[in-house]
Amino acid sequence: MPRTVKAVDTATLIQLDSQAIEYGFSRNHGHGWLAEHAAPHALHYLHPFLVHRAGRRPEFCPHWRCMLLLTVRDGQEIFSLLDVWPASFDRLPETLDRAAKQAVADRLNHGELPTQAQWASLNP
Repeated sequence: MPRTVKAVDTATLIQLDSQAIEYGFSRNHGHGWLAEHAAPHALHYLHPFLVHRAGRRPEFCPHWRCMLLLTVRDGQEIFSLLDVWPASFDRLPETLDRAAKQAVADRLNHGELPTQAQWASLNP
């Protein structure tokens, strides 16, 4: 599993989420959720932290479970999870320097960000 953080635009994030839904991965946002709630011109950040093995779909096993720093339409940053196919993650460009990657990883691990569920409960 890669030890990195990658920045993605909203369109790419929606594509990755659609792929997660198509492949039957358990961590996705559901049809249309990101299109409705993600900030359209923001960068979002994916940080793989777990090799996930879903036995019911062996053709898509293993894949990476990623922590996601997601900027929503109101400008708030929230914590979420997204399962990503390794080949799809590998195709994402490396655009962040080491310090930026570390800063994002620290925020995801210790930033006490609201979760997607917490944010969604306050913003129906």
